[in-house]
Amino acid sequence: MLKKWALLIVVIYATVLTIASLIHLGGVPSLGSSFDDKIYHFIAYFLFTVLVYNYCKVRQFKNANVISAVVVIVYGIIIEVLQQTITSYRTLDIYDVFANALGVVVAISTLKFRTKLKLK
Repeated sequence: MLKKWALLIVVIYATVLTIASLIHLGGVPSLGSSFDDKIYHFIAYFLFTVLVYNYCKVRQFKNANVISAVVVIVYGIIIEVLQQTITSYRTLDIYDVFANALGVVVAISTLKFRTKLKLK
């Protein structure tokens, strides 16, 4: 990813994710399971973590993985609270928070594994 675009990509993604999380979504494709929503959460937060991690690496932050994980998990919790407080059609769901956090953990684990492979 181009270094000069890293921050802009994170900001655009966060904006789109925020809007999608706070509006009434209809017509979301079904994946054929009873927990489609959790799969979408996992994927969205996995990708968000990768983007934030990339930005942290571009800026040469120490502990990019920890910073990325904390930022994205806190963001996810804030979004869930906002769904409960400012919308009448969305609610706080602790399982969404868990799905978000699982996406973050898998993303960080994948990035760490990828880095270890590069070092060898």
